[in-house]
Amino acid sequence: MTGQSTIESFNPTQLDWQIVNDGVMGGISKSRMTVNTEGYGQFSGTVSLENNGGFASCRAAVEKIELSGTKGVRLRVRGDGQRYDFRVRLSGPYSRVSYRAGFTANDSGWHTVELLWSGFEPTFRGRTLNDVPPITPDDIREVGFLIADKQAGAFQLEIDEISVYSD
Repeated sequence: MTGQSTIESFNPTQLDWQIVNDGVMGGISKSRMTVNTEGYGQFSGTVSLENNGGFASCRAAVEKIELSGTKGVRLRVRGDGQRYDFRVRLSGPYSRVSYRAGFTANDSGWHTVELLWSGFEPTFRGRTLNDVPPITPDDIREVGFLIADKQAGAFQLEIDEISVYSD
C-alpha cells in the first residue's frame, strides 16, 4: 500500500459510534459523537471528576481493510487545546487490549496529527500492559477517541478524517 487510505470520513447517514463514559464505574461524564453542520465528526461533552469519574470516550467498528505496510494513522482534527488519546483495538487473542497514542488538539484551527503504530501503548482499563505484541495494522477492528487524565470540564474535538499512511 502506498499513500493514504481512509478509515473514517464521517458520512452522516452511516455514523455508528458507541459512547463509553465513566458511568461504567459510577462517574457522571457525558459525551456524544455527531456529524456537525459543517459535515465533520464532533466528539464533545463534559468530563466530571465526581463519583470517581474522569473520562469520556467514543469508538466505532471498522471494516477489515488492507493496512499492511502502513506506518501509522493520520488524523485531521480541530480542537480545544486539550489532550486526547486515539485508540485502536484488534481482532484475535488481544481483542480486549486498547492500544493508545496521545495527541493535543490545537485550538488554532485544523491540523494533521500523525501517530506511528510503533508509538502506540497497549492498555487495559487504563493500565499499561507489558508482554503484549505490538499493533498488527491488518488486525485493527475498532478505532476511537478518549479524553481523560483529570481534564474536567467541557471538551470538543472535530475530526475531518481518520486515515492511515505509508509515506
